[in-house]
Amino acid sequence: MDKLVRATAKDGQVRIIAAITTDLVNEGVTMHLCAPTAAAAMGRMLTAGTLMGTMLKSKEDSLTLQIDGGGEAKGVVVTAHADSSVKGYIGNPNVDLPANSKGKLDVSGAIGVDGYLRIIRDMGLKEPYIGQVPICTGEIGDDLAYYFTVSEQTPSAVGLGVLVDTDMSIKASGGFIIQMMPDANEFLADMITYRLEEIPSITEFIAKGMTIEEILEFIFEDMELKILEEIVPTYKCDCSRERVERALISIGKKDLEELYNDGKTEQLKCHFCNKNYDFNHEDIGQLLKSINS
Repeated sequence: MDKLVRATAKDGQVRIIAAITTDLVNEGVTMHLCAPTAAAAMGRMLTAGTLMGTMLKSKEDSLTLQIDGGGEAKGVVVTAHADSSVKGYIGNPNVDLPANSKGKLDVSGAIGVDGYLRIIRDMGLKEPYIGQVPICTGEIGDDLAYYFTVSEQTPSAVGLGVLVDTDMSIKASGGFIIQMMPDANEFLADMITYRLEEIPSITEFIAKGMTIEEILEFIFEDMELKILEEIVPTYKCDCSRERVERALISIGKKDLEELYNDGKTEQLKCHFCNKNYDFNHEDIGQLLKSINS
């Protein structure tokens, strides 16, 4: 079962958010019929969304991650909420590249490095907050670490992993964000960096059956790890017919009238869950009436 934990170490000098996301990533990539490389890219972004969503201050806030480096994946978009629920889509779910030099799925090649990583926080204000950094590696975790360091001045380690099984299902998926607080000891940061460089990937731990608590206890041995909160992350699309109606109305009265007068039907698909919403001639007429009234 998936689980996300928030924790601290060394008397609050280190902030930790970590999660196992195997089930939700499996649901998302199955819904979008992703090939292995696409599944790894989308899975990493979904995991990042679950982790970063818990950083939001209000349950009404939302956070959107966008990455597009000009690669064959054609970009990945994920929207997350404070309850650790996420939804997402990849521009090209069929992308599947040969393994990289390390023998692993070539997420960097699929994403590309000629573009930007954007973080959009909608906090109910007139305009959302948008942070943007150039893509460094396309591996997503490294790019997020760079974003935290440059845009938020918070030195961070970000690990994201997705292990795709031989039957194309997700065998293991998870990640962590480890951040040093402003008053943290510099030696402590060096020690954690060394440990992260020496340990196996998070998906190796998960594939062995370790819980997220056990993984963190291994990483932060003798560092007074304290688990503060546990959440079950989920893949959840909040689309509805009402929302789709508003999107259709937004194309404008003139275009709606053309659809109606031509007697055409319209089908809109939700990018995040692939659900279709059909609007026949009568439905479009009702939308026009609502605009006129």
